[in-house]
Amino acid sequence: MGKSLRIKDFKIDKEEGNQIWFSTGVYDRSTGIAKHKIKKLPYVLDKMTKLHKANSQSRFFYLNIFFGLGLLFFVISAFWMFIPKTPIFRKGLWFSIAGLILSLLLIFL
Repeated sequence: MGKSLRIKDFKIDKEEGNQIWFSTGVYDRSTGIAKHKIKKLPYVLDKMTKLHKANSQSRFFYLNIFFGLGLLFFVISAFWMFIPKTPIFRKGLWFSIAGLILSLLLIFL
């Protein structure tokens, strides 16, 4: 029944007569009808999640690559907003180096 309802880690909580209770609903043996609740994101959030989690098989894969490269361009081009000999420019470089190291640590550990 768990496979047909597509529920991971399906477990029966209790049985009463013809009814089987599980975590998200109830199944009636006599009628063969299962009533259960499915947690689902709203339409717009679901589409945004699928866009964000696009892998190489998705048609949005290259869009995500170009978007990431665009963000990288904006980050690097922001350094030209300040004169290189000012303290704020040096502080920005230190923050960028720290962010790069932290990102590499999170990726490889």
